[in-house]
Amino acid sequence: MPKAIYRPEYDIFLAILKARRIDSGMTQADCSHALGRPQSFMSDVERGVRRLDIIQIRDLCEVLGCALIDLIQEFESSLNKAGY
Repeated sequence: MPKAIYRPEYDIFLAILKARRIDSGMTQADCSHALGRPQSFMSDVERGVRRLDIIQIRDLCEVLGCALIDLIQEFESSLNKAGY
């Protein structure tokens, strides 16, 4: 099995994160700043260069104003629609 970052499912996850950030009205810089990180942090996350652990994903959800469970449900729904 290939590493997760090389699987198409990971691209779906990253697209959801980016869409949620944009829908929240935040720039990468805004989001990174709210997380106490440099601007490059969100850029790296959205490009798939930096991976997040579950705690960081939860923190990001809080900044974006969404519940972790909602993000996971959207991810699962997107995977199902894509046939994964």
